[in-house]
Amino acid sequence: MQLTILGCNAATPRKNAQTTAQLLEICGQMVLIDCGEGTQIQLRKLGVKFARIQHIFISHLHGDHFYGLIGLISTFRLLGRTADLHVYGPKGIKEIITLQLKFAKSWTDYKLFFHELEETHSTMILDHEKFTVETLPLDHRVYTNGYLFREKVGKRKINSAAVTDYGVDVADMENLKQGKDIQLANGDWVENHCLTFDPAPPKSYAFCSDTAFKPDLAALVKGVNCLYHEATFLALHQDLAEKTKHSTAAEAAQIAAKAKVKQLILGHFSSRYPDLTPFVTQAQEHFQNVHLAEDGKVFAID
Repeated sequence: MQLTILGCNAATPRKNAQTTAQLLEICGQMVLIDCGEGTQIQLRKLGVKFARIQHIFISHLHGDHFYGLIGLISTFRLLGRTADLHVYGPKGIKEIITLQLKFAKSWTDYKLFFHELEETHSTMILDHEKFTVETLPLDHRVYTNGYLFREKVGKRKINSAAVTDYGVDVADMENLKQGKDIQLANGDWVENHCLTFDPAPPKSYAFCSDTAFKPDLAALVKGVNCLYHEATFLALHQDLAEKTKHSTAAEAAQIAAKAKVKQLILGHFSSRYPDLTPFVTQAQEHFQNVHLAEDGKVFAID
């Protein structure tokens, strides 16, 4: 699992800081999380093949999280896309996008599916062959969700030495990966655990977009491999965090500590801070393994 930060600035893009968008590679699939202005330019810079993106998850309908979506959808059309595209986001996102397509007379030549969300409790919205996606209800000025991505348990790994020793036929390899016992050519049965290793533990990633401090969020992201949590403000501006329903670096770290996650990534920084070092300092008062999001930065999630 690998996460690429496309943008992590709050409210408006800057010369060297784009608004929120992330690319998550999970089980060989690429999903886009939020799509702030300029997202497709960031994808171009990184050499991402647009056709690989089949699912886009929008947290809420504030511009810095989805104003790049119509441009990306239109570019897909101009590039001759034929594969289906699924967009998940708050109710209203379909009307916004289709209205733009209608008046531009730019209907897509590919199927565009909108999955509009209204639930205020955590809900599974995608059950893919290799992973699942659940919503993480947040507390912001408009209806907002974070998203929890979990890999499914993979196939078992072949123990090459044991397979050779037992003389297992190559035709049985897939059955072994699926956990089945094997009958040898001489009629003997060999239990699966003698011929395979356990699969790698499934990984998980939680994306928590704009939200006020929400302690009960910790239960929903408990033990995840990586948590991205907005940290718009430092403690100095606690009053602004409460007024605008955003979080401070310390509050994000408290969620990470309570949930016992493996690593925390902070992002969605207010442009009022020229130096982001204090975000780490204040967060590490509560949780040690803290990283700052940065445009173009890649995080291996393990």
